[in-house]
Amino acid sequence: MISRRKLLIPAWIGPLVLSFPEQSWAGGQIEEPLADAVRSALSAAIANSAPPVPEFATTEARLRYLRWMGAMIFRLRKRKPDFDTRREFLQTVWYESRRAGLDVSLVLGLIEVESGFRKYAVSPVGARGYMQVMPFWARLIGDGDASKLFHMQTNLRFGCVILRHYLDRERGDLFLALGRYNGSRGRPEYPNAVFAAQRNWRYDGV
Repeated sequence: MISRRKLLIPAWIGPLVLSFPEQSWAGGQIEEPLADAVRSALSAAIANSAPPVPEFATTEARLRYLRWMGAMIFRLRKRKPDFDTRREFLQTVWYESRRAGLDVSLVLGLIEVESGFRKYAVSPVGARGYMQVMPFWARLIGDGDASKLFHMQTNLRFGCVILRHYLDRERGDLFLALGRYNGSRGRPEYPNAVFAAQRNWRYDGV
């Protein structure tokens, strides 16, 4: 199996990775003109910064979430050793994924590929945080403060909203939407890497 690093970086860059442990080698979104209506909709989608507190219509839905949380906390323990940090991260990923209408396993797979679950990861092109959001998004649909992209919920919300935007733009074609998210639309390496990583986070019932 080809590793994520071999898929996403040239061979000559490999030795540099050891010198920059917080560096991400994934690609980045490409800035494109947005219609005013689209910009307004995206701005509204990221505006509410309320804490990510899950709500459930039924007891069974809550129990499904708790079972999912228990399984994911176990799977993520090597990436994030601190239990409380792990729980808060997973709760936020679950909340923001559901809010954007995305499969939570897909979002976790994307995070694994993009940043390796590193909060302060930075790519060579300047993409930031868990979901490797490009700073121009803070200017286009946020308040212009790109430093906030290192805040966990802000980064996850931007990332999920942007992926949802690309998915809508590609009329539900996840392969093309993921390529657009990575700045490599039409190429198979990145979507295939995300789909492979997604399998690590699938859980029946959620």
